[in-house]
Amino acid sequence: MQSADFITPLVNDPYAYGQIAAANSLSDIYAMGGEVKTALNLLMWDNCHLDSQMIEAILEGGLSKIKEAGGVLLGGHTIADKEQKYGLSVTGIIHPQKIWHNNTAQIGDVLILTKPIGMGILTTALKADMLDSPTQVKISEIMATLNQKAAKIASKYTIHACTDITGYGLLGHLYEMTNPSISLHLYSNQIPLLKEAIEFAQMGIIPGGSHSNQKAIAKHCHFKLTPNSIYQNLEILLFDAQTSGGLVFATPQNQAQELLNELKNEGITYAQIIGEVLPADNFPLNIS
Repeated sequence: MQSADFITPLVNDPYAYGQIAAANSLSDIYAMGGEVKTALNLLMWDNCHLDSQMIEAILEGGLSKIKEAGGVLLGGHTIADKEQKYGLSVTGIIHPQKIWHNNTAQIGDVLILTKPIGMGILTTALKADMLDSPTQVKISEIMATLNQKAAKIASKYTIHACTDITGYGLLGHLYEMTNPSISLHLYSNQIPLLKEAIEFAQMGIIPGGSHSNQKAIAKHCHFKLTPNSIYQNLEILLFDAQTSGGLVFATPQNQAQELLNELKNEGITYAQIIGEVLPADNFPLNIS
């Protein structure tokens, strides 16, 4: 299997940026149930604003995640660019009959999300110099965390479908998990969210990509939020564009709690059951 991705800087520390960009690039392999083997650096160097030491730190951060994934860096390609970008082209392997697809969930499945949402809003606040240091550290650590462990744990269970949550936001990627035979029912108050994102969303500190996601996906959603839902009047959080977000597993109900418990016991503490797969409805996505 082959994947490629790159991103612009999200955090101020170049080493952390390299780690996040690499983790984001590696995630597609894990979302398909695969094992990372090799990677190539994709570097677009803004050499007018970033010196060689910063570039070295970015590449070192990326290499640390490739090694953590058990992969080998084979080389890469660099060009000059007016906007800094970095990522990887990744090669992975998997048995052809064991690939996880994103649109093969079955009625009765339960949905488990492994990382919190809100990263798009929080990184936008960071760019505006509005984010405190502890929160900067928290989001950097979450985004730099590989989805490798979660995927490895899940591989011991029945996984009917899987996706990773990135640029299209939670609801955008969950819409990709639907098919004409099914709909998804989401329990909004069980969706893990970094609470710091709420205040910034209320202030309108929202990336353009999140608004684009809402514009594209809202017509496929039916919101029946309870008065106590943290997403009441803040549905935009569910469309928030993520970077290096978590995995969503669709697994049979009789395995879901055991899988969730193992994820949490292995340090994936944000993991939560966020919904279920039902027969097709008027709307592919129903959020209560």
